[in-house]
Amino acid sequence: MSLQLHWFLPTHGDGREVAQPSSGPPPPGARRDVDPDYLRQVALAADRFGFTGMLVPFGMFCEDPWLVSAALAADTRRIRFMVAMRPGLISPVLAAQSAATLQRLSGGRLQLNVVTGGDADEQRRYGDWLSHDERYARTGEFLDVFRRAWTGERFDHTGTHYRIRAGLLTRPYPVAPEIFVGGSSDAAREVAAAHADVLLAWGEPPAAMAEAMGRARELAGAHGRTLSFGTRFHVIARDTSAQAWQVARQLVDGMDPARIRQAQQRFRSTESQGQQRMAALHGGRTDDLEVYPNVWAGYGLVRPGVGTALVGSHEDVADRIEEYHRLGLDHLILSAQPHLEEAYVVGEGVLPLLRKRGVLAG
Repeated sequence: MSLQLHWFLPTHGDGREVAQPSSGPPPPGARRDVDPDYLRQVALAADRFGFTGMLVPFGMFCEDPWLVSAALAADTRRIRFMVAMRPGLISPVLAAQSAATLQRLSGGRLQLNVVTGGDADEQRRYGDWLSHDERYARTGEFLDVFRRAWTGERFDHTGTHYRIRAGLLTRPYPVAPEIFVGGSSDAAREVAAAHADVLLAWGEPPAAMAEAMGRARELAGAHGRTLSFGTRFHVIARDTSAQAWQVARQLVDGMDPARIRQAQQRFRSTESQGQQRMAALHGGRTDDLEVYPNVWAGYGLVRPGVGTALVGSHEDVADRIEEYHRLGLDHLILSAQPHLEEAYVVGEGVLPLLRKRGVLAG
């Protein structure tokens, strides 16, 4: 199977810095507010270079991913929209209805990134007070109901988290969206093994990822299923390795030490095992951030979510991507700073190398 390479749509804003200073305004030109024209430019760039899809995130500071994807579907031709959604915040039957509508509007270009949620504070802001493992149990039940609703079957469902009377999707789309489940915990792997098409985890060195994938494969086999795997990295690719590492050093130099301390304190209290694994890669240090050749943990000093980046020349980055693909990863989601210009850098510098090597189709 060829690697499916995805880009990231910055619906929370974009910029040249990893994080704003903890006090004072950002440097001039460092931040870009979200507006429809800018998001359209990023989507068109990703579509032009042949990325498989775009991750459209969900969160307190993001625009609504369903509405953004529906708007951009009219402007793009090939790219798929990986809509992030939180199962606890929407009925599974309503989610199936929304998904079927977006499938029709986009010509079948919807993918679903089911994010159970690892930040308890953010979940409670949305009114969700379940514990980590309870949320994953609810995700499993959600996906069971979602898939039944998609078939157009009339059914009743009484479970722990949902009670559905005569659930029915009156206008199902012929092709169901591919379902990605994110997470690094045992609970996440169990839900993905039973219900998902793809298990997503944040980028780590190959040995750690291989171990996690092996456990998930065993779980999927116990359910009589097979499971694909994906990961997520930032990327800093340049014509030479020295140029790329200079960008990485500049990003660290621009990080406010107070912001690093604040972020590390927050990460230590998170329920997300993926976030804990990201923080463990650097331990808050700024002087030893290359945790594997061309794998840099600098983003995780201040940014929640994926904290690692592929850094190097176009050839270096292509080498690492090829290595992860050989490991068994079928999906890779990339992001960068800022997303518009870097889509061109990766699209012109890295993607042709991957196609020449047969890693990417086309």
